[in-house]
Amino acid sequence: MCLILFAWNSHPDYSLVVAANRDEFYERNTDGISYWSEHPNLLAGRDRADVLGSPGTWLGFTKSGKFAAVTNVRAPSEKNPDARTRGELSLMYLTSDSKPATFVEENAKRFHLYNGFNFLMADLSNPTDPEMHWVSNRMVMGSTIRPRKVFPYQPLANGVYGLSNAMLDTPWPKVNHRVAAFAQVLAMDQGQLKGADHYLKVLADTRYASDHELPSTGVSKEWEKALSPAFIKTPSYGTRSSTILRVRKDGQFEMVERRFDANGTVGHDVITGALSPAPGSNLSV
Repeated sequence: MCLILFAWNSHPDYSLVVAANRDEFYERNTDGISYWSEHPNLLAGRDRADVLGSPGTWLGFTKSGKFAAVTNVRAPSEKNPDARTRGELSLMYLTSDSKPATFVEENAKRFHLYNGFNFLMADLSNPTDPEMHWVSNRMVMGSTIRPRKVFPYQPLANGVYGLSNAMLDTPWPKVNHRVAAFAQVLAMDQGQLKGADHYLKVLADTRYASDHELPSTGVSKEWEKALSPAFIKTPSYGTRSSTILRVRKDGQFEMVERRFDANGTVGHDVITGALSPAPGSNLSV
């Protein structure tokens, strides 16, 4: 389970600000953020688990200005153990030349190969025409989550959003109160790629939702409670990493990642860089 808070063109200096927690079993093999040797422009963590499909990433960014992040849709009753790994989608998009809408058109027929997902894509390669999209292969009908057969064009308007393991902006308690906290930190950000600790503090909240606020997603009430904080910690499963990505409108960017295991913090990395101007772009870096 995961939490992604993001601001799209909602700050005078930043095109994109992302604060995200990745939740996973502690035993799952994972590499922290780095540039990938086979894709030198790709900055991302790497899934090292034995999976069906190409091991990918839950969140990544490229020097050409492409961003991707994926979360699962929590629906245990429909989970297919033979489905392909969802992190493959992020890798496919980040290493392609496709814009978000084109990527959906090109790959919609294969979305049924994956368990339920939410997928965020942004393209900042053209500063005069940036794009951000959300797509899911699931839809809500009443109280039921069902596979989606068609994938309408879903560009995101400028704004502040929260995404966990239901549809975009579904008002789960941790989405609601962390979006509000994220918006406050964003408003205080002076746009100089400083103060990442304030965003990390937003992600570090361990408060449980009250029983009457808990969603009903097909797991036990005890497990719903355990999964309700922004930062999850159980003996075998919890928040493995907190990531902050800020991309300035002048092309400067910073990615910060703090990693955890069952005993606490195990790593912290800060990587800065600048976007590579696209041909004909007026981006100054």
